[in-house]
Amino acid sequence: MPDLHEAKFYKKLKDKKVQCNLCRRSCAISESKRGQCGVRKNIGGKLYSLVYGKTVTNSIDSIEKKPLFNFRPGTQCLGISTFGCNFFCLHCQNWSISQQRAEEAFEKVPFTSPEEIVQQTLDTGIEGIAYTYTEPTIFTEYALDTMKLAKKKGLYNVWVSNGYMSKECIDEIFPFLDAINIDFKGNARFYKEVCGNVNVEFVKENIAHFSKKKVHTEITNLVVPGYNDSEKDFKEISEFIFSLNPKMPLHFTRFHPDYKMPGLSPTELSSLKKAKEIALKQGLEYVYAGNIGGLEHTFCPDCKATLIERMGFAAQAVGLKGSGKCTKCGAETGIII
Repeated sequence: MPDLHEAKFYKKLKDKKVQCNLCRRSCAISESKRGQCGVRKNIGGKLYSLVYGKTVTNSIDSIEKKPLFNFRPGTQCLGISTFGCNFFCLHCQNWSISQQRAEEAFEKVPFTSPEEIVQQTLDTGIEGIAYTYTEPTIFTEYALDTMKLAKKKGLYNVWVSNGYMSKECIDEIFPFLDAINIDFKGNARFYKEVCGNVNVEFVKENIAHFSKKKVHTEITNLVVPGYNDSEKDFKEISEFIFSLNPKMPLHFTRFHPDYKMPGLSPTELSSLKKAKEIALKQGLEYVYAGNIGGLEHTFCPDCKATLIERMGFAAQAVGLKGSGKCTKCGAETGIII
């Protein structure tokens, strides 16, 4: 199998330069150079993916681990990823693969075709595939070919993303995407200084775009002490999500020090509690505190009956029927079962 795969979402410029239009960075790439993600290279005036078929993670996960709490609760998925990312987050938990830029490392990974990924999922007897761990946008060609096959076989496709893809990318994956969790990291300063000069407004635009397309969308906000943990931060993210859809789940997740932020302390539980209180007061119907273990059930927004019982990453739908209605009061919950 060839190691190189011509990329989608680019246009040719003068002097053998190309412009990548896959994500909002819109990198202009000279011949023999790579985009900021490190895995898309201009070779002879054409743009190639260096990581097509280069699966570096391949593990069975619960859907709750993504986290997707209101989509197919209790099911499992095959989590796959490649090297690379279009962000440079100082606190990245998967930095050893997301920030890898050595082409030699890519070449050492055996090729795994989309057909093999789908067949493995079917053979394992699980329900879907998650494109996760690093940013799936940067391996869209590989993900998209896999998603198309998975959809034909009745498997679901979910992305765990930073939400910085181009609208052209969204439109391309939309017919094959069942759910997405977008990591909405915080305020404008946080995105600029911690994530590598990222424009928060583009992330917000994309969350709204997915919402308009009626893709099941959940939001994760990793709460980093001293950076995005003020009551103002919690209120602003809650107001934004509420303006789109009060049923859109919001996960406030506990930070653990890693990568270039080893000196920080883990998020105080009181901070997560305050964030959840603010979001619920704003009117959001599904707010979760994550990465802390223990119970985190889902309740009916109308009658407060338990809809999903959850302990850690184990979940069971106990109060849902049909298309996601509450068995007690009949309310439409917006949960996909």
